[in-house]
Amino acid sequence: MAKHGKQYRKGSANIDRTTLYELEEGISLALKASYAKFDEAVDIAVRLGVDPRHADQMVRSSVMLPHGTGKEVRVLVFAKGEKETEALNAGADYAGSDEILAKIKDGWLDFDKTIATPDMMGEVGKIGRVLGPRNLMPNAKLGTVTFDIERVVKEIKKGKVDFRVEKNGIVHACIGKVSFGSEKMMGNITAFIDKLLQLKPSSSKGIYLKSISISSTMGPGVKIDPNQVQALLKGN
Repeated sequence: MAKHGKQYRKGSANIDRTTLYELEEGISLALKASYAKFDEAVDIAVRLGVDPRHADQMVRSSVMLPHGTGKEVRVLVFAKGEKETEALNAGADYAGSDEILAKIKDGWLDFDKTIATPDMMGEVGKIGRVLGPRNLMPNAKLGTVTFDIERVVKEIKKGKVDFRVEKNGIVHACIGKVSFGSEKMMGNITAFIDKLLQLKPSSSKGIYLKSISISSTMGPGVKIDPNQVQALLKGN
């Protein structure tokens, strides 16, 4: 078992690994346990009662976090003509067609998210082997294959987060920074969980929201009571 440093152990001292905390207290504990000198990201892991091996139980979508993620996201748009101009005016970091595709084929990957107009997908598909394994492929189900370029670029820049359930039934996402504080973190987490609840597959039986854990980049995980979170969302 890996040995943790003094700062980690100090941050963990007030966290009981066997306790399911109410959301507000859990957020407070996770933020207080942060000890790094940089502004740590805060991540969430939610285990769902689904079997992703079945297509009708695949949970995949995106959500607008009300306070963003605190991360600077580099957006690339595959587009031509007016749509290329629209992308750049909306705040995209890069936009273009043939010249962008050629750069990627030569190994350039200095971007975090991609968007494409539908007419570009034939060409973009040719570099799918490069983009796909890195989760950089535009996807119609996530709204990143569209002619509504301005709206989607601005959403991503403001904090739109994509997520997908892994084969073991867990969804991971970054939901902010330690510097956000408890109130903003509360807003982001409830928005994220609410979206997951909306996506519950009809074929999913039994308990859907099985477990929730939050942690800063370097800090310990804090277990959250999923029943309390659901009750909180129903009361809003």
